[in-house]
Amino acid sequence: MPENTTDKNVKDDEIDLLDLFRRMGRTLNRWANTLGRAFLITVVFLLRKWLPLGLSIVLGVGASYFLKMTSDSFYTSDLVLRNNTVSNSDMISYLNRLHTFSKEKNIAALTDAISLTPHQINNILDIGAYWIIDKGRDGIPDLVDYKNKHDIYDTVNVRMQNRLDVRVRVKSPQELDSVRKGIIKFIESDSLFQQKNRLRVRQNLELLTRLDYDILQLDSLQKVKYFEETRNMQPKTGGQMIFLQEQKTQLIYTDIYKLYSRKQLRESERDLYKGIVTVISEFPLPAKRDNTGLFYGKTVIPLFFILTLLILILLSNRKKLKDVYNKY
Repeated sequence: MPENTTDKNVKDDEIDLLDLFRRMGRTLNRWANTLGRAFLITVVFLLRKWLPLGLSIVLGVGASYFLKMTSDSFYTSDLVLRNNTVSNSDMISYLNRLHTFSKEKNIAALTDAISLTPHQINNILDIGAYWIIDKGRDGIPDLVDYKNKHDIYDTVNVRMQNRLDVRVRVKSPQELDSVRKGIIKFIESDSLFQQKNRLRVRQNLELLTRLDYDILQLDSLQKVKYFEETRNMQPKTGGQMIFLQEQKTQLIYTDIYKLYSRKQLRESERDLYKGIVTVISEFPLPAKRDNTGLFYGKTVIPLFFILTLLILILLSNRKKLKDVYNKY
């Protein structure tokens, strides 16, 4: 009896699994049929309504062109700065005060910040500072994080810590040079930045002085060692000579070259990067305006198309909608 009961339970389990698979198959089949039917209905509906939908696209193109012709032109350009004194996060936060002034249309604050005339300030639409992303950590800038969406936990694609991008949007590109001068002046006017830069320059000069002294001392030591080695060359019978301490002499040369390399880096800091920031790439003159017909078309054409599609769907189902409305 127990064996028969066990066999019966196993068979029931097998039947239940087979039934489950059949039901899953029927459900998937219904879903596939529904999706196929919906796709066919959509294609047929679009083909039948091609004329109004085509007209909506034409109207979208016309509206985009109209917006282009009636709107004021604006241009964008990017300035790349090397940050010599403070952290990039502090500099970007400081520069984005200009972004706040621009968005709030605070003409007085913006005029005072970058020392331009009210007429020049009215030409500025926006100023923003952004991180530059280094893909692969190879030290080469690859892209700018304009949307500020970079994952800070990404250890392969990282934010560059010694340079940043400043993007300016203006009505007239002829004022970009004045804007650049105003931004640099705004940075250099900060008292804390000035103090940190003076400290950096002084410490760099002190280190250069010490490096010169160390190089001189090692060079003197090298001369002494050379004199001692020459003196210690012992002539032997048969004209043979023994050279001593050659390996230690070679190590001193290596130390001297390392100090010279450090000195050259410090001299570059002293001569090339004197200021709080250094301009790496100037504002390029834009070749064309940003708000072209395509700029508006990417929004206007899909909007016209979707609105026309919704209206056509409502008109095609107006009887059903009316019945539902009367029912409730």
